[in-house]
Amino acid sequence: MKNLILILFILPALSLAGQQRLPQPPSKAEILNEKYCSPMFASAHGEYFDMQYDPAAISANAYTNVLEWLKGRVAGLQVYQTRANVSIPYIRNQLATVYVDEIPVSFDYLNMLPVSDIAMIKVIKGPFIRNWGGSGGAIAIYTLDGDEEEDDDGEL
Repeated sequence: MKNLILILFILPALSLAGQQRLPQPPSKAEILNEKYCSPMFASAHGEYFDMQYDPAAISANAYTNVLEWLKGRVAGLQVYQTRANVSIPYIRNQLATVYVDEIPVSFDYLNMLPVSDIAMIKVIKGPFIRNWGGSGGAIAIYTLDGDEEEDDDGEL
């Protein structure tokens, strides 16, 4: 009887333990990191917004400034307006740095950037190595490449 229990329960468990796990498909964040980010920006931490294929991002085209669209979608992000209508982002009460295609830009630059030209947004909430002036996190905005943009006819 003991031999039968051994054969029925122990041997199948041992054979399963020796099997290799199948590789997992890459997550959406890993795909976007590989496609757009350089190694300096390619950390797995942050919130990602795929502006081309995310159904929630379709409403972003109605906004004139991408920071106004992000307000309420990222926990810890506050966006304040100056009298000159410039949006200034704060992440966890610290001034955030804004990068467009990994180049630091001034906040008023975002008023000139069409939301329809944005491919991905990555919000890094913690301290970021490129922030020389503080620890307020970063908002990395990636624009569409020339081969990703479509003209009105739907052709590339």
